[in-house]
Amino acid sequence: MFPEMAENIYPEFERMLRREDKERLLGQRGVVVWLYGLSGSGKSTIANAFERLLHSRGKLTQILDGDNIRSGLNSNLGFTDEDRQENIRRIAEVSKLYLNTGVITLCSFITPRRELRRAAKEIVGQGDFVEVYVRASFETCAERDPKGLYAKVQAGQVANFTGKDSMFEEPEADEADLILDTEAHELPVCVEQLEQFLRERSLI
Repeated sequence: MFPEMAENIYPEFERMLRREDKERLLGQRGVVVWLYGLSGSGKSTIANAFERLLHSRGKLTQILDGDNIRSGLNSNLGFTDEDRQENIRRIAEVSKLYLNTGVITLCSFITPRRELRRAAKEIVGQGDFVEVYVRASFETCAERDPKGLYAKVQAGQVANFTGKDSMFEEPEADEADLILDTEAHELPVCVEQLEQFLRERSLI
């Protein structure tokens, strides 16, 4: 933020309704579930299936999906390291707004580097941030290729592609709260694992 702007901004939160008041109205707890992994790993598929499950049980949810966000809010960002960092910063801030309204927020973003995931967690708050690694190898994702991106990469039509030109860092041993392996398990099992994890921690 520019210094002259900071001097003229006066954040005000104390007069606003509390998060607890909104959660009480909704009858649920707000939480941010951050699903990350390679393109084609199954992040969006899991998020959509889990949202429908929660909706059927009367829960208010919101999905924030990579391609959707980049077509609107973040349409001015590319895929350089700096743009990826700003992309995640904005998404985390939006997630926090939903969180403070009591909404169960499902984020589906590649989030390739550990520092990006740490930054998102810091913005949202560790106690409200569930880090879920959706695991599938580059080769498996290339075989699935649901958006045709891997074919374009092979043809040299896509630059800075995660897993090829741009690095993807898998989580360290204790980094991810939950790992959903979409090579080993079908969609219903992954959704069940996610639901069980959140229920055991009284997050849904």
